[in-house]
Formats: sequence, C-alpha cells, structure tokens
Amino acid sequence: MAGDGEGAAAFAAAKAEWLDGSGGLPLLRWWRASGGGELLGRWDAVRAGAVAPALAAVSGACLAMSAMLLAEAVFMAAASLVRRRPERRYSAGPLGAQDGEDEERGLLGYPMVLVQIPMYNEREVYKLSIGAACGLSWPSDRVIVQVLDDSTDPTIKDLVELECKIWAKKGKNVKYEVRNNREGYKAGALKEGMLHAYVQQCDFLAVFDADFQPEPDFLMRTIPYLARNPQIALVQARWEFVNPNECLMTRIQKMTLDYHFKVEQEAGSSTFAFFGFNGTAGVWRISAIKEAGGWDDRTTVEDMDLAVRAGLKGWKFVYVGDVKVKSELPSNLKAYRRQQHRWTCGAANLFRKMGAEILLTKEVSLWWKLYLLYSFFLVRKVVAHVVPFVLYCVVIPFSVLIPEIKIPAWGVVYIPTAITVLYAVRNPSSIHFIPFWILFENVMSFHRTKATFIGLLELGSVNEWVVTEKLGSASNTKPVPQILERPRCRFWDRKGIPNGVQLTCQFLMIFYGPKEAPGVKELGQKSPRPSTRVGVRPTPLGVGPYLVDDSETPLT
Repeated sequence: MAGDGEGAAAFAAAKAEWLDGSGGLPLLRWWRASGGGELLGRWDAVRAGAVAPALAAVSGACLAMSAMLLAEAVFMAAASLVRRRPERRYSAGPLGAQDGEDEERGLLGYPMVLVQIPMYNEREVYKLSIGAACGLSWPSDRVIVQVLDDSTDPTIKDLVELECKIWAKKGKNVKYEVRNNREGYKAGALKEGMLHAYVQQCDFLAVFDADFQPEPDFLMRTIPYLARNPQIALVQARWEFVNPNECLMTRIQKMTLDYHFKVEQEAGSSTFAFFGFNGTAGVWRISAIKEAGGWDDRTTVEDMDLAVRAGLKGWKFVYVGDVKVKSELPSNLKAYRRQQHRWTCGAANLFRKMGAEILLTKEVSLWWKLYLLYSFFLVRKVVAHVVPFVLYCVVIPFSVLIPEIKIPAWGVVYIPTAITVLYAVRNPSSIHFIPFWILFENVMSFHRTKATFIGLLELGSVNEWVVTEKLGSASNTKPVPQILERPRCRFWDRKGIPNGVQLTCQFLMIFYGPKEAPGVKELGQKSPRPSTRVGVRPTPLGVGPYLVDDSETPLT
C-alpha cells in the first residue's frame, strides 16, 4: 500500500510540474512563457462560465430524449409482439362468386379499382411496374391501370407510351396520362390523375411507385379488408427488396426498413389503427381520400400528409405484413442521402404545419391526439433524428475536453444498448451487421438532423424534391450456370474473420472509394468493354457481381 501512496504522490508532483510550466515538453514551456498561460486561464473562465453550463443543458436534454426513445421502443416492441393478426380483427373473406352463385353475379362482387403508377424518367424500371400492374389477378373490366408519366426525356416518354399501348392491345385497360408541367411533383401527378372522368366509377385506389412489382394476388389479398369493413380507409402492404445483397449499404437499409414495417407499422396498426402511409404498395378507399381533402403538395411527404388528415376524420388503417411487394433499394449513397432528406425534412415540416390542427380537432379522442403528436411526430420524426447526432457526435466528444460535464453511464451505455437489443431482436438474420448499422446510422445522423431542422424552420430546401434513382437491379441480373456456384458455410458467413475484413472494406469503399477507376464503372452501370459481361457468384456476403472475360478465366 505504501508503494501506491508513493506512486500517487509522484503523479501529483508531475502534474503540478506540468501545470506550472516548469516541466513538460519544450514546446509547452515555450507556449506558456509566451502568454499561453494567460490564454489558458481565459479559456478556463469561459469554459466554466458559459461553455460548460450550455453543454450541461444540452446533455440533460439529450439524456431526457434518450429516455423518451427507449420508452417508445419498448412500447412499440410490446405492441407489435402482442398484436392480433389483421384477419382476426377485421372481416377479410374472399370476393367474387360464393357457393351456389353464378359466375356473372360473382364478377359484380369485384369493386372497380384504379391502379396509379407515377413515374419520372424511369427508363430502367417502367416495364417492371406496368407489367406487374397489368398482371394483377382481377377482372379486366373491373380495374384501370393509370400511368402518370411526368418524364422530361422525350425518348423515355415514347417508350412508356409504347409499353402502355402494348398492354392495351392485350386487352388491359391502360390509360397513359401526361402533364404539361411537374407542379406538385408526385402529389400533383396523383391529384391530377384523380380528375379524369373514368376515375369516378372507381371505388378503391392502389398506388405503386415505378420500381414496385406487386404479386398477381395483391388486390385479392388487400381489397377484401376495404370491401367488407367500411371504417377502413387504407390497407398497407410490406416492402420486399430485389437487391438487399448488392452492397453493405443496401443490407443496412433492409435492416432499417424491416424494423419500420415489423415494429412501427405493426404497432400503429394494432393499437390506434393509424400509421403513416408509405406512399406506395397500399390501397386507399377513394371516398376517404376525397373526405380528407385529396392529395396535397405542401410538403415532400404527400403520403403521410394524406394519412394524417384521413386519420383526423376518424378513418382506420390496417397493415398487412403478409402481403409483400418487391421494390429496389438505392445502391448509391448520393441517392440514398437525397431520399432520406426528403423523408426526414418532409415529416418535420408536416409536424410544423399540422400540429395546431391536430390539437384543435374534435373528431378524435384525446389519447389519439397524444399518440399522434407525441409518439408519431415528436419522438419518431424529430427526437429519433436529433439525439443520435447531438448526443453521440457532439456532447460526448466535447465532454472529454470539458471536465465539468459528467454524463451518467445509463445515458451513454445502458439506454443505447437496450435500444440496439430491441432493434436486433427483430432482425435476427442480420444481427452480425449491427456494428456496421450503428456506424452507418451515426454517419447519416448529421444529414437527418440537418433535414429535421430545415423542415421545422422551413428553410431554403424544405420542398426540395429529387426522384430516387432506380437501376432496375433485378431485371439486369441473368441466370448463372450452376458450375459457378459453391457451397456456403453458415459459420464463416456470419462469424468468420474474412467476412469481417470484407465488410470493413465494403463500408470504407462506400464512403471513401473512388468514383471511377480505370476499367471500372460505378455500381449499377454497364461495363463499356464489349468483351466483358457481368455475372453473379456467391461470396462470403451473399451473391455478388464479378467480371467474366470471354477470352480469360473468371476474375475472383
């Protein structure tokens, strides 16, 4: 014990020697001799009098918001786990001819459905969405497919129109509609599409973005909820992805969106029968859209805007997770950032515009208002974006330089760990990607925080709308002979060192990789070499692309 006391005394003496400038590095002694000590004293005074109290206040606010996030995560996890299946809560029997009825009378049981497909210069995917919509299993005289083309490229417009004519010749009721301007962007196109005379005969509206490919039985599995339950305005299906293994960024996106659908949408549907419309892969009751005021382009989240207004009218929503619709994830960081800016900024701006209206409405209960204002908007659309950046990227790093700030362990370790565990439990197949998800989300937290404040304060780019680039990943992938495949090892896939090394390299390439190297194009673009084709083979991370030269052996 005596040795410990002597060591402590020696450390204190050395510390005092450094502080009074008589010891330490020559540069430190020179800095103190030339007035650095006075500057340091001023900094200590400013730090103690202004910086530390301000940072302490921000730290306290962030810790309180972290507790809010944890409580919300626990609530949503519990609500999504104890939920009752939609078919047990609502009547969803099949439509059409029942036993003993003739076929003609059964066909009259199918309501008229309008399918809207808004698109803008979608060269890579327009055939996928139009073909999938025309392939829906529904009486051809009871469905209208409306293609809303806002394309500015004349060549693409001609291609889309030609595709519509091809399907029309096959007996499908396809309407090709264009506008003279892009006013209101997607919301403007949807709104103008509802003004055509033939829409008045339709009862329900299905919306699909240009990269979405519904299964043939989509309407058969969703329309019955609307047809047999007059209080339901919206049936939302789950998104499925055609390119989740394209790169590490798409895998992380899949984890985030899977959690959104499995937990957030499921919890909202099973508790308050309300959630935000995802803008696609959903079916609306047209009378509910009209009662809510129709599509509005005042924000970049016209889907959420319509859902909130319909909810305030007392309409109910149902999420059907068993119905999945294929779509494409952005595989380009720039496209993903723009998409997140539009979603985050638009939601915050809608909160600003509708907060008072939600509070003053008399058509819904107080508990429903509290859920919408606190849980849906404040916690999920504001706090969830601000806390990760401010607390973990600002407060905690600065607390290292300002000793007056003491952040408790429960705020730094326990709460984020608990939230991460709740997240990981709902993504068991991707649990080995959690560290990379945490890192990626912290990188994106800056962009989401900026977008949140732009929306709340209605700054310059609040209504910025950039269409997410689609590459048609699924359609460009050709079958590969079995000889190129090799068996996979589940242990190495998830826990091996080579996997970790490759994950790290991919993550670094996403953010710091060159835009274009000699002979290599950006992801999603075709190689200019006529003698080279793109193939697919299994890798430790799943199915990945590789180059095959006609005159050489495959590159590994």
